[in-house]
Amino acid sequence: MTTPPDVAGTAALAICESLMLALNDHKILPEREIVGILRDAASAHENDDGKDGHAELHRAVAQLINIIIAGGNSVRRP
Repeated sequence: MTTPPDVAGTAALAICESLMLALNDHKILPEREIVGILRDAASAHENDDGKDGHAELHRAVAQLINIIIAGGNSVRRP
């Protein structure tokens, strides 16, 4: 069986999303805190200096996180 590309990244995203939903469902973290965490993560990648040679990857990661924020995937919104 061949492992599809970026299986680790996809698994990590699914796990993190489930954790954020559970934290919100159990009223451990409110939606604004979860969105703040996501914004911080996006900002870290947006502000990356690209010295590691992965500037395109960092831009893509920031873009994906911002799409998740806009889509509400990690918080259950009515």
